[in-house]
Amino acid sequence: MIRLVPIVLFCGSLLQAQAQTQSADQLVDAPSSQELIDLMADATKKLTYEGEFVYTRGNNIDVMRILHKSDSNGEREKIISLTGPAREIIRNNQTVTCIFPDTQEVMIEQSRAQSFAANLPEQIETIADFYQYSTTGSERIAGRDTWVVSVAPRDDFRYGYQLWIDKDTYLLLKSELRDESGTPLEVIMFTQLQMRESLADELFAPSITGEEYTRYEYTEQDEDQVDISGNNTGQWQVTWLPAGFRLSNYHKKSTSVAGDFLEHMIYSDGVSMVSIFIEKLAAGATANIGPHKLGGVNVYARSSGNYQITAVGEVPQTTVMRIVDSVVTSQ
Repeated sequence: MIRLVPIVLFCGSLLQAQAQTQSADQLVDAPSSQELIDLMADATKKLTYEGEFVYTRGNNIDVMRILHKSDSNGEREKIISLTGPAREIIRNNQTVTCIFPDTQEVMIEQSRAQSFAANLPEQIETIADFYQYSTTGSERIAGRDTWVVSVAPRDDFRYGYQLWIDKDTYLLLKSELRDESGTPLEVIMFTQLQMRESLADELFAPSITGEEYTRYEYTEQDEDQVDISGNNTGQWQVTWLPAGFRLSNYHKKSTSVAGDFLEHMIYSDGVSMVSIFIEKLAAGATANIGPHKLGGVNVYARSSGNYQITAVGEVPQTTVMRIVDSVVTSQ
């Protein structure tokens, strides 16, 4: 057995060297990284498929099943948790329904959300000033050959990504959110994938039903009409943002504090997103201030008078802290 160890190590080194040579050779025929990402964005919307993927965040690992259908009626998608608490997420074009049996809640929202894996904008050149991207190799994921594309930030205020794009269908089969040192923070990876000509409509109906569930439904009519062409709204001013971040959405909802509102501002550079929540504290309530972290999501909160200001985003901790510290009131 001891004599076998050098042989195994030697064979392993040969295989690694061979893989590196093949990867270098295969890159000669690789499409450009920009073309690959544009093809990926198109494939994610237009193809019909089903499969299973693993989602890893910190020490948490979830296994999910996904169904995706695209036809003349638009896009439909259903994600079902196979581990942990039962959960379902169903997307019918812009309507997203989340079902949580453990809390007996159903949340329905009008959203511009794309498929679970489509984090990048449809036209990759729109983020070229903030990220640099390159095709770095070729690997196999879920038994399928992929191109490996690196999306690296040009500053320290955002995270980078590594993408594995199917050579045949251009679907995204694996993605990694990476911190400043290149360490993966969150990983989504297909373990099974089947392309389909069609999927029956009934497959996208909820598998979990419960008339006693509490329903929370949010529509655009619930949202205050606010001009989001600038980066600020009303009383609260965000005076610092990383280059490229713009206000993309704004919600304002009544809270339990009489006569006051929870304000929710969403800023994005086309890839990364940061949400800012501003809420008036009830009399005697204590602000939950300080930094928190879960996988690639960083949270930072501070108090300002009797208000709590919180930022949540898949960006470095220093970014959410600097954004929150820049929020001031004009009153």
